[in-house]
Amino acid sequence: MASGRPVLVVTDMQNGFVREQSAHVVPIVVELVRRWQAAGGDILFTRYLNYPGSPFERFFGWRKLQDAPETDIVPELAPHVERGIVLDKLIYSPFTTEGEKLFQQHGWTEPYFCGIATESCVLKGAVDAFERGYTPWLIADACASHAGFEAHAAGLLVVRRFIGPGQVIMRASIPSSLVVATDRS
Repeated sequence: MASGRPVLVVTDMQNGFVREQSAHVVPIVVELVRRWQAAGGDILFTRYLNYPGSPFERFFGWRKLQDAPETDIVPELAPHVERGIVLDKLIYSPFTTEGEKLFQQHGWTEPYFCGIATESCVLKGAVDAFERGYTPWLIADACASHAGFEAHAAGLLVVRRFIGPGQVIMRASIPSSLVVATDRS
């Protein structure tokens, strides 16, 4: 795997995106975040905020995630969020003006993406990272879609075509220097 300054990008793990189809990923992401922080790694938590008149409202008629508690990061991650950086965004990608500055300020060159939804915000972040010359990784078993498994699988198919099949990995493939091993005793 490429070397660089890694960051775990925890994408839109918000109450409004957790449904029956995506709830299974919450404990997986919580454990990944716990292990990443225990190893001293940087974490960027993104939070999507919809707004009146947004393209999502105009083109999809979608008015969700405009207010708390839908916009809040899931409570299971609350103890970890204060040790990371939270980026509010109005678009799919973390590469807003503020997000670009965070990547530059922290020297992040190797983002590892996880979260919700594989086929939209997670995919778009990974593709945008690729197009900016970073080395993106998408952690397939730490992503989900609130639209179900088919949407998740479609997202994985498309992201492999955009950033390279070797850039889509499983949690077990994350270098051990980035995560503290899980105590199974």
